[in-house]
Amino acid sequence: MGVQCLAQGHLSRGLEGDPDLQFLLKGGDLLKVKSRSWRKTRYFRLNEDCKTVWQQTSKTFKSDSSFSLEDMDSVRYGRQTEGLQKYTDSSADDRCFSIIFKGRRKNLDLIASSKEEAKRWVSGLEKVMTVMHSLNRQQNSEHWIYNCMRKADKNADNKMSLKELKHFLRQINIEVDDSYAEMLFKKCDTSNSGTLEGSEIKHFYDLLTYREEMDAIYGKYASTNGQISSSDLLNFLQKEQKEPVSLEHAKKLIEKYEVDETSKQNTYMSKDGFLVYLNHEEGSIFNPAHKPIYQDMHRPLNHYFISSSHNTYLMEDQLKGPSSTEAYIKALVKSCRCVELDCWDGANGEPVIYHGHTLTSKVLFKDVIKAIKEYAFKTSQYPVILSLENHCSIEQQKIMAHHLTSILGSALLTQPLGHQMPNTFPGPEELKGRFLIKGKRLNKLDAAFNNNTTDDVDSVSEEDEAAELKEAEQKPKEKIKLAKELSDLVIYCKSVHFSNFEICHNCKKKGLKYNRIYPAGSRTDSSNYNPVPLWNAGCQIVALNFQTPGKEMDLNQARFLPNGKCGYILKPEFQRDPASQFDPKNLRVGPWLKKKTLHVMIISAQQLPKINKDKQKSIVDPQVRVEIYGVPDDNASKQTHHIDNNGFNPVWNTKFQFTIHVPELALVRFVVEDYDAASPNDLVGLYTLPFTSMQNGYRHVPLLTKRGNLIPSAGLFVHIMALDV
Repeated sequence: MGVQCLAQGHLSRGLEGDPDLQFLLKGGDLLKVKSRSWRKTRYFRLNEDCKTVWQQTSKTFKSDSSFSLEDMDSVRYGRQTEGLQKYTDSSADDRCFSIIFKGRRKNLDLIASSKEEAKRWVSGLEKVMTVMHSLNRQQNSEHWIYNCMRKADKNADNKMSLKELKHFLRQINIEVDDSYAEMLFKKCDTSNSGTLEGSEIKHFYDLLTYREEMDAIYGKYASTNGQISSSDLLNFLQKEQKEPVSLEHAKKLIEKYEVDETSKQNTYMSKDGFLVYLNHEEGSIFNPAHKPIYQDMHRPLNHYFISSSHNTYLMEDQLKGPSSTEAYIKALVKSCRCVELDCWDGANGEPVIYHGHTLTSKVLFKDVIKAIKEYAFKTSQYPVILSLENHCSIEQQKIMAHHLTSILGSALLTQPLGHQMPNTFPGPEELKGRFLIKGKRLNKLDAAFNNNTTDDVDSVSEEDEAAELKEAEQKPKEKIKLAKELSDLVIYCKSVHFSNFEICHNCKKKGLKYNRIYPAGSRTDSSNYNPVPLWNAGCQIVALNFQTPGKEMDLNQARFLPNGKCGYILKPEFQRDPASQFDPKNLRVGPWLKKKTLHVMIISAQQLPKINKDKQKSIVDPQVRVEIYGVPDDNASKQTHHIDNNGFNPVWNTKFQFTIHVPELALVRFVVEDYDAASPNDLVGLYTLPFTSMQNGYRHVPLLTKRGNLIPSAGLFVHIMALDV
């Protein structure tokens, strides 16, 4: 088996013989659209690695480039982007499709020659992406290594010379001296041909990926003829992984993960099968029982933390960055359940959304509502709150109300549920698939039941929220005009003045009002604040700039990682009880105090990505930091030493110990950095999860980029043990 064949690996096997895959591998001409005037025919095709798409970038074929399927977020059929809606006619709708990238990379808008061709591109790309996402970590690791081998095979002869082997080792982020590389090469070159080929390449791969720590763990529990029997596996699961499971469960794991048929028939788990098991979700640090929706979704809405976005319309900063419907789509598909609409008077009687009094671009209110309607419930069925920052005239407020009711239709909540004045919020389950408007209201909610009438227009006080509190104290409150049509759409989420941060830790419910916090307007670069103290204080809606990657968004992603990533997390009981005396800064005895000792051993890492890809000889010097975020008494950080020149398979075996007082509010964060003595360390990858969603025992930790995207082949291997004090 040669380099090329190995590189195609699992992806092509998952779609072997599929006509859509063959269509992509052959490729074809597509019209690339950037504006009304910039439309150019370009040739696209899926590369043989089944993981990258080649695109011609000039008519001469002299200039070309590729992009990775891992960088793609989705494929949209039809005129489903701002660019295609703006620069193409509706008659071309069934020939259009767009490739949506992760992060801030611009969409790729394309037009095929026919409806059938467009659909084949879309279905083919979706199939390959589905197979790619279904690969387990070990398969991703194999594919990554083989792909690096293919790149190192400079003359594409399906063989590997010593020079190519050295180049390959640098590709996979490991620095070895020449003598070691030569020794490795000679060990594998059993034919003495001066090149590695066929089974020799497989032997080289096996030597390279050998993991001593796995041998030690396997050997400790393999007490049946050198293999792990079902009872041995049960012993490992109960003693090491602290899982209260049965022998039947152990047998099911062998049936599911064992790769050798003879071992499977004898209910044994081989070393390879054991590694496969530990690389699947059962062996992950994140508890798979917390992956689906598992919490009670019938509690009142204000009993949940709700994933919330600030300045949702912005793609970048809030002084001159672009406003876009795409920003709403990106937030909604990340299960954000509360989005902000900053509404101002626009031209031709149409309200617009932008960051007022700045150079940020404007987007039509109605276009945003259409995008929200289309994408609100793609990844979560639970209710979406539209938080209106209303700066519009009465006339355009009426237009806003019209767009909301006509576009959202029956999904828009325009009356309280039930037939009498509620004294509590409905739950997320009751509000599935519904939109709630958060804004100012002319009258009290009981007006909806007793036919109270008010004029079509009235004045209400402009009630600033927390971030603008100081400014509000210095200026007299303005009176703003509010249209009844818009006011009547505010049912459960009335905007109220947030006046005292100190009493926030109790977050008492006042009528049917929400508690929403967002970054101050002075953060013109769209930076974020640490959301953890606000969650500690019980605030339901802590709004962050979703467009800004960093530690704060990482913590937010972790908070909403469990419970099906649905955007709603049930608060601990002590934060839901109005009589609770819980104070995160003064931990007296109470139901929140469930003291734990957390033992963490950072064992090793696998296939860390190169940071400086421009420099061939630049190799990562990794170190790992473990951070705890929670109540002030729980905040802590500890780190390993760094390892020189090895991002491929570094080993630390470093132990840490932490004390956790309020586990239900704690988040655990793993950060891998490239150590640099002369300048700040570069981020390699990270992963954060709730303390209560961690599994004990030997676990693999996936790693994400700073934007929260999975690095498919990379990971940490750790041992976790949380013990009651």
